[in-house]
Amino acid sequence: MNNVFVYCEIEGTTVADVSLELLTKGRKLANQLGCQLEAIIAGSGLDGVEKQVLPYGVDKVHLFDDARLFPYTSLPHASILVHLFKEEKPQICLMGATVIGRDLGPRVSSALTSGLTADCTALEIGSHEDKKAGKTYENLLYQIRPAFGGNIVATIVNPEHRPQMATVREGVMKKEILDPAYKGEVIRHEVSQYVSETDFVVQVIDRHVEKAKHNLKGASIVVAGGYGMGSKEGFDLLFDLAKELHAEVGASRAAVDAGFCDHDRQIGQTGLTVRPKLYIACGISGQIQHIAGMQDAGIIISINSDENAPINTIADYVIHGTVEEVIPKMIKYYKKNSK
Repeated sequence: MNNVFVYCEIEGTTVADVSLELLTKGRKLANQLGCQLEAIIAGSGLDGVEKQVLPYGVDKVHLFDDARLFPYTSLPHASILVHLFKEEKPQICLMGATVIGRDLGPRVSSALTSGLTADCTALEIGSHEDKKAGKTYENLLYQIRPAFGGNIVATIVNPEHRPQMATVREGVMKKEILDPAYKGEVIRHEVSQYVSETDFVVQVIDRHVEKAKHNLKGASIVVAGGYGMGSKEGFDLLFDLAKELHAEVGASRAAVDAGFCDHDRQIGQTGLTVRPKLYIACGISGQIQHIAGMQDAGIIISINSDENAPINTIADYVIHGTVEEVIPKMIKYYKKNSK
C-alpha cells in the first residue's frame, strides 16, 4: 500500500534502459518516503526476468505473463495498471516518456483521475502549502519540467489525487545497480483477473522495429551543432570533426527544425539526453531545452561567436570565434596529430 511503482517496458524479454533508470530513481524516492519500490512487468515468456530488475532495489515485482501481452497494445496494459492500482493504491507511478509511456500514461491517469506530468527532467520529494485552503501537504512528488517553451522551469504537485504520475525520457536519470544480490518478492498474477477478453480485440499481425542509425546515447564524445552552423553543408564539417574524434554528431532543436540535421540526432528536452565524457557545442546558443539534454556531460566545450551565449555559462572551456573558422582548424590539428 502507498508504495512507489515503476512500469517496466520490455522488448522481447529485455527490460528497457529507461525503466532501469526509473527504478534507480524510484528506489531513492522510496527511501525518502520510507516505503517500498515495486515494479510491473507485462509481456510474454517472462521466466527469470525479475533478475534484471531486483538488483536495482525492487522490493516486489508484479509479473503478468501472457503471449498476448507482447508486443504492447494499449487496452490490455492499461487494464492491468488500472486494476492493479485500485488494489495496491500506490502513491507514485513512474514510466518512460517513450511511445509506449505516452500512450499508456494518459490512459491510466485518466481512468484513475490522478493527473500526469510528462517529460519530467527532475523528481524530488517535498512539502506544499496551499495558503488558500490553509493546508500543508507533506511528502509530495515534485514533478519538475521546463514549461512555456522552456522559458521557465515548472514544479508541479498533485496534493489530493493518487497515484502521482510522471513520465521521464531515457537518459535523464542515471542507471545504478543498488545490490546485485538484492532480494525481493515476485508475484505472478493471473492475467484473466485483470484483463477482459475484449481488451485483446486488437492483435499485432506484423511488427517491424528499425534499429537506430547511431549510438548518441552511448557515445563518449559528442559533437553537436546548432542554428549557428548555418546550413546542412555546415553540418558536414561536424561529421568530419566527429570522424577524427571517433565521436557522434548531435544537434539542437533549432538546427533540426531548420533542416540542417536529422531529427533522430536532436539533443534536449524534446530529443535525446546524453552524458558523454566530452561535449563540443558548435554554434549552439544554449536554451534551457537543449541544456536539459546535455548538462551532465563530463567536459563541455563551447565554440561560439557570441560571448554572451547562455551555453557559455555552463561550459568548461569557451572558444570565441565562428564555427567556419574554428572547426576546420580543429580537423586539421587532429588529422595531423592522429598520424
